[in-house]
Amino acid sequence: MNVPLPQLFSPAHTFAQPLSATRRAARLARLLTTRQLEVWQLSPAVTDRAEQIVAELAANAVLHGRVQGRDFRLALTLHPEAGVLRIAVSDARPDRFPLVPGDVPPLPDAESGRGLLLVTALADRWGMDLSTPPLKTVWAELDCHPPRSHDHH
Repeated sequence: MNVPLPQLFSPAHTFAQPLSATRRAARLARLLTTRQLEVWQLSPAVTDRAEQIVAELAANAVLHGRVQGRDFRLALTLHPEAGVLRIAVSDARPDRFPLVPGDVPPLPDAESGRGLLLVTALADRWGMDLSTPPLKTVWAELDCHPPRSHDHH
């Protein structure tokens, strides 16, 4: 007898794209994110935060994680049941760790060094994964449950 098993959770939606380690591709990563989140019909508030996070992580991958001839990778995963969007940007420099905001504050007139401060402010969680050598993945998660009617103030 063939009995269908109940589905305990809805499957995650995924999008992944390798991109050349150039500034142009970093901008493309942001545009691809915007389009994919529109397809998934996420709220503008989540999409705006995700766009900024992708811009920062992709720029870091291009500026600090670049290895000649190697791409960086953008991955988006939406877990609808959990209400979580995970953004992951992988580069080919596992030996270069991102500075945790607050470890070494940027100089007041520095033109860089604030990207992960923005990621920290915009993401609900973020971190780094070195489990797939020779890659380093910096990820950020956004909670994207729709607000309940009694949550409005």
